[in-house]
Amino acid sequence: MIARRCSKAGCSAPAVATLTYAYTDSTAVVGPLALRSEPGTYDLCRVHCGRLSTPRGWELIRLPIDPDAPSHSSDDLAALADAVRQVGLGFEDRPAPEPALSRRVGHLGVVADHAHDGR
Repeated sequence: MIARRCSKAGCSAPAVATLTYAYTDSTAVVGPLALRSEPGTYDLCRVHCGRLSTPRGWELIRLPIDPDAPSHSSDDLAALADAVRQVGLGFEDRPAPEPALSRRVGHLGVVADHAHDGR
């Protein structure tokens, strides 16, 4: 798994936080790094997260960021894939149930249409 980098132009530091915002509420939220990158969000390094400011009239909500939180590694992803694979391998196809047979004689019959065959 490739470590995500800060979204700020020219910064290649590892991301530690994610910035999201809502224009309608004039609110920006900075919190722990999201599990995956999403459209409309920005990953920030520790420096840019600390320097972040918002436009006048906006509210900035800072959620606690644990600097010692373990990052998601490729080992985590491999373990998850193995767990999903094991569940998938345990799936057994059940045979379709046999249709119920009826001994009832049908009430419909075939009527020949002689008007179309030239008789």
